[in-house]
Amino acid sequence: MLTKKQLELLSFINKRVQRDGVPPSFDEMKEALDLRSKSGIHRLITALEERGFIRRLAHRARAIEIVKLPDAMENAGGFTPQVINGDRPDQTPASAQAVHTSDVANLPIMGKIAAGVPIEALEDGSRNIGVPGQMLTSNDNHYALEVKGDSMINAGINNGDVVVIRETMSASSGDIVVAQIEGYEATLKRFRRKGDMIALEAANPAYETRMLPEGQVEIQGKLVGLIRTY
Repeated sequence: MLTKKQLELLSFINKRVQRDGVPPSFDEMKEALDLRSKSGIHRLITALEERGFIRRLAHRARAIEIVKLPDAMENAGGFTPQVINGDRPDQTPASAQAVHTSDVANLPIMGKIAAGVPIEALEDGSRNIGVPGQMLTSNDNHYALEVKGDSMINAGINNGDVVVIRETMSASSGDIVVAQIEGYEATLKRFRRKGDMIALEAANPAYETRMLPEGQVEIQGKLVGLIRTY
């Protein structure tokens, strides 16, 4: 499972290789994905290589080789990402379910979310977890994420907990949210708006608050519950 930005970059590289016979430059990739720096492209390239979609070849200019493509790209000549998107309200996470309040509802565990340093967070929703219906808002989409890290421990969120997230693109100051940063990092933090800046606050004094321009942060959901296994 790839994030939206990883899929966009893989598609762009594939189209340019088919058209020109060589991959695009890093500057062209940065411009195509509307990223602010080439460091973001380096992170995306590394993630694609680790997942086996591309291979970097030593001692060659523009040394990127496409090894494989997602099935949707191969079969349809294009693709509809099976990822959690924050930019279009009519799209939902892969396998996210609209549920009505009941005794227990099964939600997909979409992967891991960082409560610490941001990580590539979104996976495939191949596991489910039973969630008490009273945690859920009728007719809204919900999903679950496994917490990795200790930055939210003073909010009662520990490493290994499963958090229940209601999908939303908006948040109020003080909400604990899933925030995607620059389209490829995801983290669980307390959200606060400060003018045209967004503060992502940890609940652990060992971690600093991150201040980011509003345009670099996309809200993808709000914490509504927590499941802990002993």
